[in-house]
Amino acid sequence: MKKIALISDNHSYIGNEVTEHLRDVDEIWHAGDIGDLNSIDEIRKLAEFRAVYGNIDDQSVKELFPLNQIFVCEGLKIFMTHIGGYPGKYTKRVSDIISQEKPNIYICGHSHICKVMPDKNNNLLHMNPGAYGHHGFHKMRTILKFDIEKSKVTNLRAVELGLRGFIDK
Repeated sequence: MKKIALISDNHSYIGNEVTEHLRDVDEIWHAGDIGDLNSIDEIRKLAEFRAVYGNIDDQSVKELFPLNQIFVCEGLKIFMTHIGGYPGKYTKRVSDIISQEKPNIYICGHSHICKVMPDKNNNLLHMNPGAYGHHGFHKMRTILKFDIEKSKVTNLRAVELGLRGFIDK
C-alpha cells in the first residue's frame, strides 16, 4: 500500500500549512505550475516526489520535470500532465496519450478546481487536486490524499487548506 498526496498549482507559494498534510505520505505527486523551485524544497524532502511542469513554469522547472509523467504505482498505471481537460473534453494531445497508454488514473492540474470523476469511456479515474497556492480564481485551496492498495484507490479525500488570498500579519 502507498499513501499518496496529490498537489498542484502552488504558483511559487511555499505553503507551510500544506507541509503538515504531507508528512504521513509515501509519495507526493505535483501536477504542475510550481513557479519558483525554492517553493517546493521542503516538500521534496518529505517523500518520493514526482512532478510535471505547468504553463507558468520556467526553464529551471522544465529541466527537472517533464511535460508528462507515465508510471506505475501499486499496479495502477498513472498518466499525469498539467493541462489536458476532463472526461469528454480532453485536449487532442491528452486524448491521444490516453488512447495509446491506457492509464488507470489520469491526473491534471491547471483549472484550480478540485475534481475527481470516472471516465467510463476510457475506463479510468480522472483526478485534479485543485490549487494550494493563492494565485488564481479559486475560492478554497485544496489537495487530494488517497491510498493505492492492491491496484485500487482507497481512502480518497479532499483536504481544504483555507481560502485563497493572503492575510497580512
